[in-house]
Amino acid sequence: MTILITGGTVVNATGTVVADVLIDGEKVVAVVLPGSTALGADLAATADRVIDATGKYVVPGGVDAHTHMELPFGGTAASDTFETGTTAAAWGGTTTIVDFAVQKQGERVQDGLEAWHKRAAGNCAIDYAFHQIIGGVDDDSLAAMRTLVDEGITSYKMFMAYPGVFYADDAQILRAMQVARDEGLLTMMHAENGPAIDVLAAQLVAAGKTDPYYHGLARPWQLEEEATHRAIMLADLTGAPLYVVHVSAKQAVAQLAAARDAGKNVFGETCPQYLYLSLEEQLGASSEEWGAFEGAKWVCSTPLRARAEGHQDAMWQALRTNDLQVVSTDHCPFCMTDQKELGRGDFRAIPNGIGSVEHRMDLLYQGVVTGRLSLERWVELCSVTPARMFGMYGTKGVIQPGADADIVVYDPAGLTTLGVRTHHMNMDHSAWEGVEIDGHVDAVLSRGEVVVDDGGFHGRAGHGRFVKRGLSQYLV
Repeated sequence: MTILITGGTVVNATGTVVADVLIDGEKVVAVVLPGSTALGADLAATADRVIDATGKYVVPGGVDAHTHMELPFGGTAASDTFETGTTAAAWGGTTTIVDFAVQKQGERVQDGLEAWHKRAAGNCAIDYAFHQIIGGVDDDSLAAMRTLVDEGITSYKMFMAYPGVFYADDAQILRAMQVARDEGLLTMMHAENGPAIDVLAAQLVAAGKTDPYYHGLARPWQLEEEATHRAIMLADLTGAPLYVVHVSAKQAVAQLAAARDAGKNVFGETCPQYLYLSLEEQLGASSEEWGAFEGAKWVCSTPLRARAEGHQDAMWQALRTNDLQVVSTDHCPFCMTDQKELGRGDFRAIPNGIGSVEHRMDLLYQGVVTGRLSLERWVELCSVTPARMFGMYGTKGVIQPGADADIVVYDPAGLTTLGVRTHHMNMDHSAWEGVEIDGHVDAVLSRGEVVVDDGGFHGRAGHGRFVKRGLSQYLV
């Protein structure tokens, strides 16, 4: 089937141009100026379907490089399945996710990877790939890491947080980074000082400070900055490239910026919640149904930071200056009922996570509206760089001949209201309730198949394919 997207402004990281995009089957075959006879025919007359994008942006489908569908955590599991989560992602203009296969302490890496393939296969509405969580470092897991590239998995994640679950000490991180250096793997790091956090959290609970707000006070910025610095030093020692996930503190950004200024292969991502939401709003949250526990909807790790300290503005500035290179979601949703409420009376038991996979493209577009980001930078952060960072660029993250026809038609004159009544994520609340967005996702194509159009979803579970990734294309 041939599809022609006509009259829109095609946006890639290198610039914008009013052009027509011709798709044949699953691939982009041409990007041509209106009226061009380069292909020797009237494209609109010969295409099986024409999508009029006049006055709209035509952008590469979003790549969300950090999601957690069905993740077991805190005595429950993330509420979005691979089917519901990828469907919601498609609604919001994301056409590829990179989720995390999980190995916990005492488990085999191969078993965790196999389990995630079984969860995702046949259930995804868009394409998907995997990182590998290494939650227990021993000789067997290190040996298994050496096989990941052959599996199309070229990045792995470690945790300086969550002792007893995923936590790795410095010696374990050092050994894993040595393997990563040898095999070309990109190390992803959750950078918070977990043992120190556990002490602070226990002290707060002992003092009767148990509401969700105290989750953030137990995870102060100093413990993110310290862990970020330590991860950078271990990466420098071993020569392994480093990607720090969900950066929320301006002091952690400063550590990344200093390392990058020294020419190191050190990168960072932030998430929409750290651009918009704050500790002050969490403190003031209250509802008739939940009272002060309403703040549980914003419990995530790293935590929200104080707006008065300037962290949100610093995240936007870092995106502008490329001290942070990617915006992902860390999508890890939990319902309030029966899930978040497990932490009533003890914030330590609240499952950590916010659902945003459907809203990332819209929320970042507000940076264009307010002048914080250019159109090209919006596309770079949401599509191009995550594809390059994680070895998919050329197939994903760009509109050019030979690329997968993963395309979003975005209407800058549209309006979008976020909330539990309008979103498609499997959640009984929204961290973004009532937020008004300038702009609207009008149509979404995944490998040439129209999955969202005319206000409806036309995709299907099983359309999405596993993407075997290459090595990072973003290293210095």
